Amino acid sequence: MGARRALVALLILAVVVAIPRGGLRAEVMILQSTHEGADFIIGMPKRSRWNGDLVMYAHGYDGEGPGRGIVRPPPLSGQLTKRGYAWAASGYRSKGYHPDLFMADTLALRQRFINELGRPKRTIIHGQSMGGHVAIASLEMHPEVYQGALIECGIVDGVGLVDWFYGYAAAADYLSGVRLLDAPNRTVFEALVAGPWLTAMGVPGAYTEHGRRFDSVVKHLMGGDLPLRLAGLKQRYLVNFDPRDTGPQRAQELARHASTKDVHYHIDAGLGVDEATLNRDIRRITPAAGARSPAHNAVFAEPTGKIRVPVMTIHETGDLRVPFRLQQDYRRRTIAADTSRFLVQRAVRSPGHCAFDVPVRVRAFDDLTEWIERGVIPQGDDVLAADVSKLGLRWTPVLHADDPARK
Repeated sequence: MGARRALVALLILAVVVAIPRGGLRAEVMILQSTHEGADFIIGMPKRSRWNGDLVMYAHGYDGEGPGRGIVRPPPLSGQLTKRGYAWAASGYRSKGYHPDLFMADTLALRQRFINELGRPKRTIIHGQSMGGHVAIASLEMHPEVYQGALIECGIVDGVGLVDWFYGYAAAADYLSGVRLLDAPNRTVFEALVAGPWLTAMGVPGAYTEHGRRFDSVVKHLMGGDLPLRLAGLKQRYLVNFDPRDTGPQRAQELARHASTKDVHYHIDAGLGVDEATLNRDIRRITPAAGARSPAHNAVFAEPTGKIRVPVMTIHETGDLRVPFRLQQDYRRRTIAADTSRFLVQRAVRSPGHCAFDVPVRVRAFDDLTEWIERGVIPQGDDVLAADVSKLGLRWTPVLHADDPARK
């Protein structure tokens, strides 16, 4: 009882009535406070309704700047309460791209839950966007903690994301003839992109010859001719550029780990560029001194693919903020580690980022828990299929207006 009284003294408590979709009412106790420098929120069902399981939510990137990260309930909070799950979410101790710190914040909040509300039978981690990096790192580095994971629009291949951004910039530099990577600072870099580079390349739907070459390389960097990739590219065509000096408003810690030394660039035939020459002459980005070291900070090293529990991912095919290619790369890692049986991946045909319809997310979570509890392996997509144009047809409730499958 002493721990419970301490909890009441430390937390703001409110019993609210959650009304999830479906109309069923469920009581949940909302607990909010700060733990080890991070704001948090916990949703605890009535004891008589708690199924004994806990879902830890790891949210996405809040941008740079001072102060703590922003705490928010998981997007499944209403459905979780309806099903009798407890849930908890850390806002993280800071902003910025620091999945190493945020993994620790999430683990610390889970321990506080245990100390003050009881040990759950199972803990599932739900990662979104950057939270996908937090989730995969947690599964690989703390396999004893979590019994499953749902990852949506997630950075599942960790530092592979920054490699992708710099691969994009290096291709833009090489194929345009505009020396973007020589820019001394971000201001000059952005002026080059908006001026001579854009003139040389054109835009999606109105490319120059140089632009068509760039589009072909980007298509392969994305993971193939994915559904709605052009719609996604139009949204992020200029936004995706990162110079080596990212500036104070960008994810500087992530940028220092970038490496394109092992990136193999592909380009379609008939565009006047020899693939072997492209890969020989394109400029390569190397990581900063001490970066990407498993011994120094394994969260910013390459993932191992060594997962031991069921993982369900959902990812938009045309997402250019967190490209679908990361799903393919992590699948390859699990194949190499002989753990691919623990990974089910679903594509959703959309050009957005983390914009899933509620039923898509709910179905993925329900199928994941059926897998965890009863061993029923759910179906997914073959993200390494030779023809990626059919990906996501089973998991997309309403096809986008520009989806070729509508025709």
